[in-house]
Amino acid sequence: MCFFKCICNEEEKEIGRKRASGACPHCEGKVEAVDVEGSLKFCFLPICYRSKRKYVCTVCSRHLILLYS
Repeated sequence: MCFFKCICNEEEKEIGRKRASGACPHCEGKVEAVDVEGSLKFCFLPICYRSKRKYVCTVCSRHLILLYS
């Protein structure tokens, strides 16, 4: 398992931030949408790229998860 972690590496890079609608349920602070690009590398060669959007509170710095109903 340790050998696999040494060979494979995952890196994330922040692309941009913008204000999102709504408020944090914990502290009622403002919410930001953060666009992140990640790449999985095997022996320093990139295998795949993926983009994600994460939501973060600006006051308490909690990562927020959207629940679809």
